[in-house]
Amino acid sequence: MKLDLATYNNDWYKPGSVIKRFLWHYINLFFFRSGLFPFYAIKTFLLKLFGATVGSNVLIKPHVSIKYPWLLQIGNNVWIGEEVWIDNLAQVTIGNNVCISQGALLLCGNHDYTKTTFDLIVKPIVIEEGVWLCAKSVVCCGVVCAQHSILSTSSTLSSSTLPFGIYQGTPAKMIKTRTIS
Repeated sequence: MKLDLATYNNDWYKPGSVIKRFLWHYINLFFFRSGLFPFYAIKTFLLKLFGATVGSNVLIKPHVSIKYPWLLQIGNNVWIGEEVWIDNLAQVTIGNNVCISQGALLLCGNHDYTKTTFDLIVKPIVIEEGVWLCAKSVVCCGVVCAQHSILSTSSTLSSSTLPFGIYQGTPAKMIKTRTIS
């Protein structure tokens, strides 16, 4: 058997109306992905307008990309750094006091490479309270980042973490326990 992308079909995936996705594409491009609007209040207002749940004191830096805000929940006191990409084909839940550093990538989608049709797979991501996703880290679909865990710089997480665990590498492995004093 061989991969045959001509047979790929994701008609079952309905992330929102065409008009809603069209409007969001340009708002995301103009207000989030560009560096023209560094104003946090405007960004949180727009996310809420498009169906996101957003807590207080949320800081979203320039050059951030969010796929579908209606599949996004953000808690209080959250920092989202420059060039973060939230590719939320499924629900992404971000808890309170979370730091997502520059260039981090949250991927809710993947493909079934064992099928000739390369079927789309979508699963949610949960980032619990106190988590730090360091710069250039990658969180894959279906992962739960347990409370106060850390994913080190340039590491890739494809399975869920333990609370207070510090994870490093590709694939990320727990290297020690986080202590907060």
